[in-house]
Amino acid sequence: MTTGLDCCLSRRSVVGATLCAIASPGLVRARGAKLRELVLHGPPAGPSIILAHAVASGLLGEIADKPLFRAWRNPDEMRAGLTSGTMQLVVMPTTTAANLFNRGLGVRLVNVMTNGLLHVVSADPTLTSVPVLRGKRIALPFRNDTPEFVFNRLLRAADMSPARDIAIDTTGTTIEAIQLLLAGRVDAALVPEPAASAAIVRGGAASKTIHRVIDVQAAWGQLTGRGPVLPQAGLAVVDTFRQERPDIVEAVQRAIEIAARRVVEQPARAANDAASALELPWPVIERSIPHSNLVATRARDARPDLEAMFTTVADANPGLIGGKLPEGGFYL
Repeated sequence: MTTGLDCCLSRRSVVGATLCAIASPGLVRARGAKLRELVLHGPPAGPSIILAHAVASGLLGEIADKPLFRAWRNPDEMRAGLTSGTMQLVVMPTTTAANLFNRGLGVRLVNVMTNGLLHVVSADPTLTSVPVLRGKRIALPFRNDTPEFVFNRLLRAADMSPARDIAIDTTGTTIEAIQLLLAGRVDAALVPEPAASAAIVRGGAASKTIHRVIDVQAAWGQLTGRGPVLPQAGLAVVDTFRQERPDIVEAVQRAIEIAARRVVEQPARAANDAASALELPWPVIERSIPHSNLVATRARDARPDLEAMFTTVADANPGLIGGKLPEGGFYL
């Protein structure tokens, strides 16, 4: 999703793969031969900050001669890349990964990289709960994807429905949703980080105060009773690559674990590393990191929270995850 915001830094190549044994601090190696090139794909959103930092800090250099990060701009582009075989290690919504696995398309989940980064933003500071949105117009990016699934489930819990109680303007990108909000054409927008931070920064530049009025993770925790954890996105791998180079998959996971800690501890440096890759100014990215709940939890360890999310999201429509909870082999 291109942003229309001027980047503060020159463009860098971002994100590759890594690790199995750490030969020296900050470096990760795979057991097998070093790859000539390794491309990781992800959205221009919070988890990709981790990947960008991993590349820029050299974590992936011992795994591939040319580690790269390439952003997918919308879910259709991501799905097309998986179908064509041009994407092998991809950050995607965990519900999408479950759906693809259950449909036999050879995708498994390596990890969870965010415990939720969705926020409702608005110029109206009183819109602080889902029931208060009744009668309002909301911008929501990406039809038939995680933000819509989660939002619809929260509406249902409040005895509301999109058709009856709320007007939804679906957009093709998060930036379009922000533009509608800043133009006053909608009352609020449900967007992920760093788009929520971008809305606040851009609003300020236009003398318009934008607030994070609803933390969707907190609302989700109230619904599930499991606390504010929404394991929204993670790294998935296609079976062909996993079977050929399991050492690379393990190396990537361990490098991501290091990078995730550093991003949280050093947000300014991480933002500097990711600005070009995400096509956002580094101050916006730095501002977004504390609200992105970035983690690097192995999928098998996140399974209870993932299954709780899958069950809740798919309550009204099991087809969203392919008709059933994924079997154990889905969780690497």
